[in-house]
Amino acid sequence: MDEMIFAAKQNRNIPKEDKIFGISNRAKAMIAKEGKDKVVNATIGALLDDEGELIVLSSVDEVFHSLTPKEYAEYAPIAGVPEFREAVIKDVCGNYQPHAYMTAVAAPGGTGALRNAIANYSERGDKILVSDWYWAPYSTIAQELGRGTETCAFFNDERNFHLADFEKKVVSLLAKQERLVIILNTPAHNPTGYSLTDEDWQGVAEVLRKHSAGKKVALVVDIAYIEFSSHDHNPRNFLPILESLPESVLPLISHSFSKTYTLYGMRCGALVCMAKTKKIAEEFKQVCEFSSMASWSNCARAPQMIVAKIYADPKLKARVDEEREGFRDMLLRRGKAFETAAREVGLEIVPFDAGFFASIPCADPDAVSAELEKEGIFLVPLAKGVRVSIASISEKVCAALPAKIKAALARVENR
Repeated sequence: MDEMIFAAKQNRNIPKEDKIFGISNRAKAMIAKEGKDKVVNATIGALLDDEGELIVLSSVDEVFHSLTPKEYAEYAPIAGVPEFREAVIKDVCGNYQPHAYMTAVAAPGGTGALRNAIANYSERGDKILVSDWYWAPYSTIAQELGRGTETCAFFNDERNFHLADFEKKVVSLLAKQERLVIILNTPAHNPTGYSLTDEDWQGVAEVLRKHSAGKKVALVVDIAYIEFSSHDHNPRNFLPILESLPESVLPLISHSFSKTYTLYGMRCGALVCMAKTKKIAEEFKQVCEFSSMASWSNCARAPQMIVAKIYADPKLKARVDEEREGFRDMLLRRGKAFETAAREVGLEIVPFDAGFFASIPCADPDAVSAELEKEGIFLVPLAKGVRVSIASISEKVCAALPAKIKAALARVENR
């Protein structure tokens, strides 16, 4: 939107509509007109079954319907219900026993958690470091808060994590600003499905040890998809690495219950601090409460109580984990089907491990997306390619889609 009529633009680049939800709405309109079997809606990051219906864990649904009016209607504390905050830390750490001072503050989804991180650990005018394949709201949040974004290459020519470019951008930004917020989305990265390896994490830690002295660096790990990573490695192996970082680096973990507990519309998440001292942990809670009060006040109590009740009952927690595991396996099969079909037809995809999304690099993502829409196929165009939500389409569609994307790419390139 170039011109504002009455609103203040404030150096923000405000689109007429959200790109992802706009495309998804067009897909839904075509489904209503042409029928579900004529449309592929691979836009929104929500788990759908093979018939296109939203998946909600039945064990979670049972807890929701068991809530009393007081449990869901009463105001929650600004920082979150105490039992929920304790459950968040357990959910983040899994079997790992942290030595840090761990503190969690509730937020409306991972988005709210990221907002609190950027608001409190960077200054106006600072740039936030993200990879060049990234979830667009990182930039939106930064703009809204008077910050900017700087990107580093996510992959090198060998299709591995580009540690050299990460280091280059860290050095460059710390030469210009006293603080730096870095956001790493792993495991099962959105939009590529890549997960940083243990070796990648050791490299990140070494870069920060070398270059953070005399500065204040907040390393934000966005773990929205942690329970949907592959079986190949422990997705929480990075936690002891975070604890090994120097005092100049504060590890923050952005956690979301949208995907892992299928609480999408309830907007439930938290920002978690791994502090070396009690004072830093207390300060974290204080500043996040202040920012929360200035934004959404307190978060919805109902989803917090759902998570708290699940963690209070080991048998129920085991049911939730078992049910989720089945859907994770379904998602892994879809990803494998897409990856295999892409290889068979010669469609390049960026390195994929697991998760909700896969991405295809291309020179003109908007044109490719528009070309596919003519066939009733709705994908999300990004800066460097198009994103496919394998979470929202069946394994059969995942296997058929690469050939259609390959053909659309060829048509666009040959114009």
